[in-house]
Amino acid sequence: MTDHPKRDPGATRPANQRGAARLAAVQALYQMDIGRATLEDTLAQFGSYHLGREVEGEQYLPADADFFRQIVTGVTKHQLDIDPSVDKALAEGWPIERVDATLRAILRAAAFELLRRKDIPARVVISEYVDIARAFYEDDASGLVNAALDSIARAAGVDMN
Repeated sequence: MTDHPKRDPGATRPANQRGAARLAAVQALYQMDIGRATLEDTLAQFGSYHLGREVEGEQYLPADADFFRQIVTGVTKHQLDIDPSVDKALAEGWPIERVDATLRAILRAAAFELLRRKDIPARVVISEYVDIARAFYEDDASGLVNAALDSIARAAGVDMN
């Protein structure tokens, strides 16, 4: 019989912190898109107010702040590569600019990870962002996210295992 270290049930696992960072990144990208906030202002606001705190009655999970910054900064820096990849993955006649702003933020963040973060398994990225889509939408948006991200990963030659 092996001795397993006791886990603190209240401790947040690193994977949960990354999931919280992804959700916060989607919210930040949405805010930048809609409110035309700068990258610096958005990073400062989320770092000061949103990550791991209660804001306007909503509790934000502790997030991996560095991972959050990597996603938001990466999407901003590589958007000229990301948007065409998303466009190709969407239905013809539906470029990314015609997609709802929240969905656009989800697709951009996920595409950044699929195209630029080869150290993270594609299936993890896709699963996490499909879950985020489910949190925002009750309709078939999660299916659209799944199909688009699968297409982006395959077009980029990302290993799906």
